Amino acid sequence: QVQLVESGGGLAQPGGSLRLSCEVSGSIFGFRTMDWFRQAPGKQREVVAELSRWGNTNYADSVKGRFTISRDYAKSTLYLEMNSLKPEDTAVYYCYLASADGVYWGQGTQVTVSS
Repeated sequence: QVQLVESGGGLAQPGGSLRLSCEVSGSIFGFRTMDWFRQAPGKQREVVAELSRWGNTNYADSVKGRFTISRDYAKSTLYLEMNSLKPEDTAVYYCYLASADGVYWGQGTQVTVSS
C-alpha cells in the first residue's frame, strides 16, 4: 500500500523559508508525476509545483522564482523548498502522486506565514 507522509510545515515570518518533505512508502507502478498542492481556508485546492517522471518541473505563477520542487530517489522523498514566503502562502500543503495504479495524497502539513 502506497503512503505519503508530509513533514516540515510550521510557522514562518514573511520573507522566511521552510522546506517541506514528503516520504513515499510502498510499491509504485508506472510513476507519472509527483506534485505539491495547497489549500487555504475558504479556497479550492490548487497545484503549486509539479515534477514529472522525466524530471520536468512546473510551478504556479504565484510561486515561480520562490519555490523549488525536487526529489531524492534514494530516500523516496519529495521536497518543496519555499523561500521569500508571503502571508498569502499560508495554507495546508499536500503531497500528491499519480501512477498507473491510481493517485495518492498525503495527509497535509500546515504552513503559516505571519509576523
